[in-house]
Amino acid sequence: MTSGVRRMGAGERRARLAVRHRLAASARAGAVTEVAEDLIGLHGTDPASVYLAVWARTAGVGSTAIDHDLYEARGLVRMLGMRRTMFVVPAGVAPVMQAACTDEIALRLRRGLAGRLQEAGVAEDAAGWLKEVCDGTVAALTELGSATGAELSKAEPRLATEIVYAEGKSYGGATRISSQVLMLLSAEGRIVRGRPRGGWTSSQFQWHLPEAWLGSQDKDGYPPAGEARVELARRWLKTFGPAPVADLQWWTGWTGAQTKAALARLSITEVDLDGAPGVVLAGDEDAEQAGEPWAALLPALDPTAMGWRDKTWFVGEHATRLFDRSGNIGPTVWWDGRVVGGWAQRKDGEITFGLLEDVGSEGRAAIEERAERLGEWLGPVRVTPRFRTPLERELTG
Repeated sequence: MTSGVRRMGAGERRARLAVRHRLAASARAGAVTEVAEDLIGLHGTDPASVYLAVWARTAGVGSTAIDHDLYEARGLVRMLGMRRTMFVVPAGVAPVMQAACTDEIALRLRRGLAGRLQEAGVAEDAAGWLKEVCDGTVAALTELGSATGAELSKAEPRLATEIVYAEGKSYGGATRISSQVLMLLSAEGRIVRGRPRGGWTSSQFQWHLPEAWLGSQDKDGYPPAGEARVELARRWLKTFGPAPVADLQWWTGWTGAQTKAALARLSITEVDLDGAPGVVLAGDEDAEQAGEPWAALLPALDPTAMGWRDKTWFVGEHATRLFDRSGNIGPTVWWDGRVVGGWAQRKDGEITFGLLEDVGSEGRAAIEERAERLGEWLGPVRVTPRFRTPLERELTG
């Protein structure tokens, strides 16, 4: 690193994480939307993770309050975002994410599905046929008002069309295109997920037209893609910085050129991350004070744990026990800014945890207290991560 560059090591990054990710006891939020705003978005691939991520960062906000913000006040939107990942984001952030990431994802989804349909011989003009199916699905939803995927497939029978994927592979087979079409339409902003059928761990969502679910939608008011990427980069640096530029590129799913262009329009400062180059927003170099040591139990795919490509500064040598083979992190136990183990819920509802290093008597007591509180908060609800990891499986044995 260049002499004179400000050093911001792992300890300082962990202190920032404690405060800006609402994990230290003194930094916990008072409302669901505060958590989502400060983290830019909550990972929503596993529906339960949204609720557990909010619980970890608030003073006991209940699932009813989270339901209210999601499905009654509708201050949060469930949408496809960075790296083609499902997020729950504040309604005000949704246009930025759409323009910065989701519009390009939608283009790739449409090209890919049209190509698979063409290869399968579904229609002579597969792209035109797909457009008709998409328009027919939106028309059906307009008539129904709201509907599940199964109900839309009855109203638009072409959604039941099957194509074969991974032919000749043990994991391959025929699949209906309905889920792919619905994902495409949601990425294009033509439909939106509403309340799920069942409890808050369910992933069977009702679909709505955006204007019916969120009110009037002025797409002309959305920022241009370049401006949206600048704003998203600014938000990410405020929440996740300082960090290597490669981490921003990974988190967003942008190209190197897009990442470089976004940063060029921001005022940033180069810093030394324990010998590695990083960047931080200019004027945001002051150290955070996290206060007393803190414990946290974060869910699988938590936005903090998935906020950086390089996680060694808080995961250490524990990755093989905590991640699945696709890079999805399971439920984690944190002590004062580092991942020190994992947790799971047994069939009887007990929250159990396994530590991968010694945290001392104070750390263990704090972790036990959080585990007890989580068990009380969950009550009769049972949570199994969508992506199972080695330690989580061991704990549920």
